[in-house]
Amino acid sequence: MTLVEPSEKWECAFLEMAAEWSASGETRYAAALSDFPGYLRKVEDGRRDIQSADRVPGTEYWLEDGGKIVACVRLRFRLTAELEQEGGHIGYDVRPTMRRRGYGTHLLRLALPVLHGHGIRRVRITCDEDNIGSAKIIERNGGVLSGTGVSRESGKTVRQYWIELS
Repeated sequence: MTLVEPSEKWECAFLEMAAEWSASGETRYAAALSDFPGYLRKVEDGRRDIQSADRVPGTEYWLEDGGKIVACVRLRFRLTAELEQEGGHIGYDVRPTMRRRGYGTHLLRLALPVLHGHGIRRVRITCDEDNIGSAKIIERNGGVLSGTGVSRESGKTVRQYWIELS
């Protein structure tokens, strides 16, 4: 398993994953399904350090295993007050049919050094209170629960963690 940068090389494998999300009723990768080159441009634009009240610089990686894209991770290199409460430095998802196989734990383990390489020594990561699988992934990677909050978007309780990087 390895983190790969989004590119045309992985188009078929990524779109297969995106179609699986779509079939499960999730629209998170709908933009990639309708315009893959546009999706890649958006990822590239996110890497630019542009000052904005509603955007922070970051990047996306895909977890590849045997030629298949099994998960995605989005990294944010700065936090806003809102991101500190919900969202944090890292957002990730494992494709529905590949869950409970250790991919999420491995994905987060691979992503942490990337943030460290950007000078981040203390990583904020959050998950919904009812997402027990994600909480376990975070805790297996050194996450320490620091509090809870309420999501502005969903109204759900959100678990807030810090991971100290050495």
